[in-house]
Order: sequence, then structure tokens, then C-alpha cells
Amino acid sequence: MDHVLALDAGTSGVRAISLAPSGQVVDVAYRELSQHYPRPGWVEHDAAEIASLAEAVLDEVARAVRERGDVVVALGITNQRETVVALDRESPTPLHRALVWQDRRGKERCEALIAAGAQDRVRAVTGLVIDPYFSATKMAWLIEHGVLDSATSPGLATIDSWLVWWLSGHVNGGAWSAEPSNASRTLVMDLATRQWSQEMAELFGVDVALLAPIEASNSPRALVSGDVVASLAGVPISGVLGDQQAALFGQSCFSPGMVKATYGTGAFVLANAGASVPPIAQGLLTTVAWDDGEVVYAYEGSSFVAGAAVQWLRDEMGVIEHSSDLESLATSVPDSAGVVVVPAFAGLGSPFWRADARGSITGLSRGAGSAHIARALVEALAYQVRAITDAFATHGLGLSELRADGGAAAMDLLLQLQATNSRVTVRRSANLEATAHGAAALAGEAVGLWRREDLASAWSSQADFTPEDPLFADLGYEAWLHAAERA
Repeated sequence: MDHVLALDAGTSGVRAISLAPSGQVVDVAYRELSQHYPRPGWVEHDAAEIASLAEAVLDEVARAVRERGDVVVALGITNQRETVVALDRESPTPLHRALVWQDRRGKERCEALIAAGAQDRVRAVTGLVIDPYFSATKMAWLIEHGVLDSATSPGLATIDSWLVWWLSGHVNGGAWSAEPSNASRTLVMDLATRQWSQEMAELFGVDVALLAPIEASNSPRALVSGDVVASLAGVPISGVLGDQQAALFGQSCFSPGMVKATYGTGAFVLANAGASVPPIAQGLLTTVAWDDGEVVYAYEGSSFVAGAAVQWLRDEMGVIEHSSDLESLATSVPDSAGVVVVPAFAGLGSPFWRADARGSITGLSRGAGSAHIARALVEALAYQVRAITDAFATHGLGLSELRADGGAAAMDLLLQLQATNSRVTVRRSANLEATAHGAAALAGEAVGLWRREDLASAWSSQADFTPEDPLFADLGYEAWLHAAERA
């Protein structure tokens, strides 16, 4: 059988899957990615490690496919979006650690631009808000600190461009291209033309010449080089999407108004907004969902910390041994006993957009224990997404259902809290890895392995959660908003 592979280069790790013609995930390989925190507010990854892990998981899955006598016909790529890599295309070694989307070192530049009155114009051109979350101030920092000065052929890449270049041969003629759903997260792309904006580049101090040309999401970018991954030699890279847009595609949200929520490292809610640039919605972002010859836009609400807070509770606080232990600990108590967690480790995203916010735990009493903190954290994840869905409702974007995916979506407690808080039925996808599934689905469609209507009819939910009496949820949310203001 013909199979499609997907590479999902996320914030916490790198995953590869194989997708059969039926849409079933057959093979999976995963490697955890190292996190670097050189200073408070700074978050970095080693792009060479990302490339090495990508090679390893792709080779593992490709070999499994071939050992069964099946054939790999295409590769899709999805990735963390706003992270920036500085590279020399004449060298396989990155010039600096990648600046991760959670990195806040551009905060002062953003504050200065906002104070200078640039916010409205930036919103009109890019669909985004001025915030260090996005790529532009990270790019400017790398330029200003001379990181690219010694390069023969300097470039600034989001992770999609880095991986396409690497897998197609890197220094030996690797393809140099960007993709609209990722480029729309940089603050440098014009949302209407889907090309780099010279005006925005000059505003943020970025040289457009350093950026890869933008091509369609399903453009046949390149072939995988046998010198990089021998088991995938000659396989076309036929689909690329940013991770949250890939999840929207993977959740088969193909019609305007369909909405998904992904609970990954952060929590992200996207709504299909149709084929025209939608009007600005206060507190939300407008972004490219995908461009496969016919562009689709999306509204997005972004919460920077979800699964990352679970990792913090596990690794830094030692409250749980495994991430999967969180739900059982949280459900061992009936409520949070007044404890409120605001997991603003990287500021607050939608609809608050406060880069200066910091994480906090409030409401502690002598009777509060680790189980209450665990439950308060799960509640906080639901409250963050409620703030986003409330913003959707404020702008008339009513939700009929919310399709949920991502690692934390495995928790029944979280999805029940979400349904009650957001006043909507939450449907847990049968496939929680919707990001990888979406990239594979787009790549397979590009080579004619299936049709869009086949993908839509194949989607199913694993479990549905309906709203309960909201009284206590509303009281808890009010307390959480008060704590968020103080944070």
C-alpha cells in the first residue's frame, strides 16, 4: 500500500507517523527535544538537534513501512511556528540556538513600537498584534547581535524552512522555501498578498533578503535527499503547515465556522474563517490556515502554556512523576479548595496580550495540598481556553462544537470543564495527534492519494462532553480572572 509520512517538529519533541490510504495511523516514532533557558524569559532550542531527531524518527517509520512491503509516496511537515533559526546555507551548523516562540526577549522592542502607535497598522497588514511571541523581534535580535555577520549565505528561517532545507540536502543544494501558514506568524507577511511586506520588515528591522520565498502549502518543494535520510530517498515533500493550522486541517474543519482546540505545549483555538481576509477581531488573531491554490484564513486564540505547565509540575516541582498522573491526582479532590493557578510562564496570550504577566499560585491555605494545585492547574487550562471562546462569542463567532486534540485532551476532567465553561459540546478527536495527521493529509491529497471529502467523512470523535450546570465554573472563572489581573 501507498503510505504518507508526516514529520511533526513540535516544541516538546519530534514525531513521525505513517498514514495508510484508509487514513489510519500505522507507525509512530518520537524523540523528546532538549529545552534551554539561558535567562529568565529566554527559551531556546538547538536546530541541529531538531534536524537530527527528524532524521531519526523519519528513518524509523520509513523502515517500518518498507519492511511490510509498503511504499512511501509523500512526506508532510508540520512544526512549531514562530521559532526562528539563524543559518548559513553554506554550512550545516546553525549560527545560534533557535529562539523559540515562547522566548520574550523582544518585549522592550514591542513596547516601544506600541508606544509609537504602530499597533493598528501592524494589525491591518499582518492580522497579528505586536508581541514578542511572533518571529519579527526574534529575527531583529539575531541581526542586531551580529549572529549572521560571518555567514557566506545568511538566512533566517522558521522551522518549516529549516527542515525543508535540511531534508532536501541542506548545503548540497537544499531547497529554500517558506510556507504561508508559517510566514503569517512572523509579523513580516502581508496577510492579503501572502508575500513578505517590505513595510513590516523595515518597521521591525528585518532584511527581507534573509527570508525564503513563500510558496503554497501543497507546493512540491523538493525531494528528500538520500544523503540525509536514505530510507526516504526521492520522496517528495508535498505538504507543509504550521502546527495549529495542520491540526485544523487534521480535524477536517474545512467549512467556515468549524472550530478546533489543541492542548499541546500551549492551547490554541482556531476557527475556519473562509476564503477572504476576515475583519479584525479584538483579542484574536487572523492568520492563514492553508493555501493550496485556494487560500483559507482562520481566526486564532493563543494560550502560551498548557502542556508546558504539566511538564513544569512534573520536572520543576516534582508534584507528579509522569504527565499522565495529573488527572488522577486532580480528581482525587472534589475541588481546588480556593487555590488558583495562572500559568503565565511566557506572558498571557489571547485575549489579554500581556507580555509582562507572570505565573502565580494564589489562594493557598494550610489545608491545600498537591492535589488541589493539580486540580487548579487543570481548571486554569480550561479557563484560558474559555477566555478565547468568550472572545469568539463577543465577535459573533458562535461555536456549535469544539473539536479537541493534543496530549492534554486525553483528560476527561479537562474536556468536561471546557464544555461547561465554554457552553459548547466538546468532541475529543479519535486521533489526538491531529497536527501530524493534518500534515500527512495535506501531503497525501497533493499526490492524489485521497480527496478532501474522503478526509471529512473519515473524521470521528472518541468521546463527547456536554455542558453541565455552570454555577461553580463561573465562580471559579471569576476568581481566575482576578488572579490573572494581579499576575
